[in-house]
Amino acid sequence: MKRVVVNGANGFIASNFIHELLSQGYEVIALVRSENDLLSKQKMVKALKEVSNAEDLRYENLHVYNYALLETDFSLTAKSLTDIFDRDVDYFHFAANLKFSEKKKEEIFSTNVNGVENSIKVFLKYASTSSRFFFISTAYSCGNTTSVFEERFYSNEDISSFRNYYEQSKRYAENIIKGYIDNKSLNAYIIRPSQVVGNSKTGVTKTDFGIFDFTKRISRLAFRYPGESIRIKADSEATQNLIPIDTIVHYLMHTVSNAELPRIMNFVAKTSMKNSDIINCISDEIPITIIPNKVLERETMSSLERLLDISMSFTGHYCETNINFETTNIDKLITTRGNEITYKSLQMMIGYFIHNSQKNLKPLNAYSYEESEADNY
Repeated sequence: MKRVVVNGANGFIASNFIHELLSQGYEVIALVRSENDLLSKQKMVKALKEVSNAEDLRYENLHVYNYALLETDFSLTAKSLTDIFDRDVDYFHFAANLKFSEKKKEEIFSTNVNGVENSIKVFLKYASTSSRFFFISTAYSCGNTTSVFEERFYSNEDISSFRNYYEQSKRYAENIIKGYIDNKSLNAYIIRPSQVVGNSKTGVTKTDFGIFDFTKRISRLAFRYPGESIRIKADSEATQNLIPIDTIVHYLMHTVSNAELPRIMNFVAKTSMKNSDIINCISDEIPITIIPNKVLERETMSSLERLLDISMSFTGHYCETNINFETTNIDKLITTRGNEITYKSLQMMIGYFIHNSQKNLKPLNAYSYEESEADNY
């Protein structure tokens, strides 16, 4: 069975992917950032138990290494790397910094651009020429485009063309890879997921990114101030492209099992969901009325509305989007499409998420925005 190497392996998408790989008998090399190999293995096993709801999983095909993304040879020994790459592998680069603000620009680009280039260098140094390098980018490397985002490379642009530095860093990383494809014969592929949510069949949701970050924050307010009405700055007719984690894993497994692949694949939903439907799903689960208002001005906000608005410094930029994504390449690759998000499945996810997040509610004075940590894909 094929060997698959995954860095940033304990993140949300990566750990779900690894769970399925192990379930199907693949050998997995997981690269996890920690203090030592033992702690890295503990982090990986914990992540796998989290996504599997503690069901039994066989670990004999899982090998975990502690690594440093930005260090030469990942701070691994030559023997370890020779062992990891001693046969053809599919190498998946999931490691990413999900922060977004200008004050974190250097950190974002260090992980998301320099880290990718270092990963390529390790791959080219140790992997066979027939091994494959997969970069997990984002469909939102599209930036502020109003055109269909095609499955092709786009040139680097100034930050004004993007909603945040995270998006810009992913575009730059894609073009680093393009340079290695053109000049060093790197056998690489770009995968662009849109906003990844919970499991479409079970409703189990283990991510607090995107709409679930907003859900977490509004549910905390509802817990403290039930019966309130809160306006948010959002266009009710705008859309979010939500793709279930089970569908993402389904697509990723196809990339592993297919020998011939398109260079770039947009892993996105065919149909986006309106903000109004998302808001209704959330409102059904909490004792607060949410009122979208696309022209809401800060000076007219109540204190609760201002508090929520500050915490939406990331998600707020996606409340007025209607992005169209090309799916030609993924349609050619996968004849059986994965599950799409429906109103019912989103209700299940939000209900599950709110029920579980309320177990660990913090006092309101600790309610501040914290950007996501690295290796959280």
